[in-house]
Amino acid sequence: MIETVISRRSLLAGAGLLVLQAPLRANEAGAWPARPIRMVVSGPAGAGSDIFARLLAVLLQQALKQPVVVDNKPGANGLIGNDTVAKAPHDGYTILLSPSSAIAINPVIQPKMPYDAQADLLPIAQVGSAGILLVANPATGIKTLADLVRHAKPNPGKLAYGSWGSGSTGHLVMEGIKAQYGMDMVHVPYKGVSPLLSDLLGNSIGVGFVDIASPVPHIRSGKLLALGCTGSARGPALPDVPTLTEQGYRFDADGWYGVFAPAGTPREVVVRLNQEINRILSTDEIIQKFAVQNMPRPPIKDADQFAATVRRDLAAWQSLAKVAKLRLD
Repeated sequence: MIETVISRRSLLAGAGLLVLQAPLRANEAGAWPARPIRMVVSGPAGAGSDIFARLLAVLLQQALKQPVVVDNKPGANGLIGNDTVAKAPHDGYTILLSPSSAIAINPVIQPKMPYDAQADLLPIAQVGSAGILLVANPATGIKTLADLVRHAKPNPGKLAYGSWGSGSTGHLVMEGIKAQYGMDMVHVPYKGVSPLLSDLLGNSIGVGFVDIASPVPHIRSGKLLALGCTGSARGPALPDVPTLTEQGYRFDADGWYGVFAPAGTPREVVVRLNQEINRILSTDEIIQKFAVQNMPRPPIKDADQFAATVRRDLAAWQSLAKVAKLRLD
């Protein structure tokens, strides 16, 4: 009988403790964020991913009332930055802004991934949707996609092109162009868009694929020529630059930037971040700022819808990689 009483008292005490602890946990979750948030960017300062990350970070820290610190970790087509976040604590204080190439393309062409892009990174919000730009130094005399084909096809192996890394969107698209037109061009991978732009401006390399935003001032000044853009529509800041599809190479898939968190990040944090980011993307201020950077009006998706976009694009890029017979050693 005494044992029964003790057991009941223990159970009641334990239940009371659980009741007391439950509000504490709820309060702790509700208090997020209680300290600064690190936004890792898998690209160098000045690249498109960095430009959009900093636009977003300023407004996000106002909404969350905590500093949002941008931390650039470029290299290896985003693998370095993405791996950093994939292995970070899943407490809501480390998030990632990444281009689609680093999320959807790397798993298709990289034989050894240091992380599982779908299992280790949790989609939060899609930040933009646009193509990428094929540009050339004016000294090359190349002004259109047709010019590039006429120049490269009769000179196999003599013309090099740059991209922001092996396995980047630009690398994969150009390999597809080469396959369609029977061209032999040498690929030169760079550690991000910024060093590639420097070499394009200096004519150390004549042609390259770059992001949609960072080359806009150089194109407007005439220091670079835009041959065309991928994606389903022309960019708002460069409406006279035709898409590659308009020029005969059908490639209307849009790239994007996305915000991710380590897998296991609390659902309430993911929902809060998604809501705040989508609210920011819906403002006239950010729509206008994105347009200046050649990015169309951002799509608004909840976290589950964005996750579906990631899965769909992974399948699309896998098909293109097979056509281009591209796989990195």
